[in-house]
Amino acid sequence: MYWFINDDRAILEPQNDIFATALLVLGFVIFACVVSKTYIAQQDSAFALENYGQASLIAQSIARSQMLQGSRQDLMSAEKLDELSGPRSDPQTLRLFFDSFSPNVHFQADISTEDGEYVWHIRRTLSASSSMRQIAASVPVTLELNPMQQVPGTLTVKLFKERWDV
Repeated sequence: MYWFINDDRAILEPQNDIFATALLVLGFVIFACVVSKTYIAQQDSAFALENYGQASLIAQSIARSQMLQGSRQDLMSAEKLDELSGPRSDPQTLRLFFDSFSPNVHFQADISTEDGEYVWHIRRTLSASSSMRQIAASVPVTLELNPMQQVPGTLTVKLFKERWDV
C-alpha cells in the first residue's frame, strides 16, 4: 500500500492544473451570469405584472365612474369626455378626476370608439418624458355619443413610472 500512495510516476504537470482550474472558474462565472440575468428578468416581469394589475383596476374604476357616466350607468358620456379631454378643460376638474382614482400614480386615460372615429385623451398637465416606462391595460366600454347613439369602444389606461422597482 505504501508504494501505491507514494508513487510519483503519475503526477500531473502544473500547467494542466491551471488550465483545468481556469475552465472550472470560467464555467462558474458563465453559470452565475445566466442565473443573475434570469433572476433580473423574472423580477422585471413580476413588477410589470403588478403594475398591469394596478392599471387594470384603474381602468375598471374609470369605466364605472359617475364623473363620466352617460344616461345609464353602463354608458360613458362623450360630452363629459369632451369636457375632460379638451384644450380648455378645467384644471380643478382634471385634478379631482385623477385624484379620485389614484392620487400617487401618474397615468393617462385614452378612450376611443371601435372604429377610431372618436378619440379622447385625458392627461394630467405633466407630460410623460421618453425616459419613463409605461404599462397599459384596456377594458371595453360603451360610449354614448348622443342620447340616440351608443357605440362600442376601448378605455386604455397607461401608467408611467421612472423605475419599476420603486
